[in-house]
Amino acid sequence: MQVNIFLAITTSLIIALIAYKKRSLSPSGFWGAILVGTVIISFGGWLWFSLLAIFFISSSLLSRYRRYEKEETAKKFAKGETRDLAQTLANGGLGAALAIFSALFASPLWFGAYLGAMATVNADTWATELGILSRKTPRLITNGDRVPPGTSGGITRAGFLASVAASLLIGFTALVGLFIQTANFKNHFWVIGAALLGGTLGALLDSFLGATRQAMYYCEICGKEIEIPVHSCGNNTVKIRGFNWLNNDGVNLASSFFGAMLGALGGVIWG
Repeated sequence: MQVNIFLAITTSLIIALIAYKKRSLSPSGFWGAILVGTVIISFGGWLWFSLLAIFFISSSLLSRYRRYEKEETAKKFAKGETRDLAQTLANGGLGAALAIFSALFASPLWFGAYLGAMATVNADTWATELGILSRKTPRLITNGDRVPPGTSGGITRAGFLASVAASLLIGFTALVGLFIQTANFKNHFWVIGAALLGGTLGALLDSFLGATRQAMYYCEICGKEIEIPVHSCGNNTVKIRGFNWLNNDGVNLASSFFGAMLGALGGVIWG
């Protein structure tokens, strides 16, 4: 699907500018959003862009939902609600690459992979934003031990159900978009399964990597496990596990790649 490049840039610019004014994007994230959005519209088309928009809008709204109740827990995270360049590329960079591949090497597998990638980043964000509000104590994904809210790798039933809902939202958006394009529902229900498979399992992998391979640190003054070397209190922390090079953005990218593979597999099985 050919899209005017000027229209693609203009659309991405307007949405990025609104998000920047709302403090959902940092200055670097602003330029990253324009780049990702322009590439996805130009090479993937409007349906592909609608899935990116659904992810970005829903996750931005959820990051502000009961934000004051999440402030203390959010101090454990490496990044806040304002996305920078690294976050925009970690969440949308793979999708942009898949859009380019779909234009260069025509195959329905690319759209399945894109579904899985977008469902994963949406599911992970929803699980985080709603899971930390759960009244139930999170359990570590590796061994089931109870852990404090916000602990990397900790999961709750509410967070898991949120990831399922987020994946289904991506799938149903794709289904409606395909119906608008083809006036046919019957041949496109596979997108629901592909998004659900990629999104839920991709988000679970994100939690597993967070619990085992992501670089994590401990603030001895505050007694908290966090994702960054220097805590918000100003204290230098002690590294307790993980690879130095694998931060939260790297985990997001790895899990979205896994979700993309599962989405493509879903397309093969049900498409």
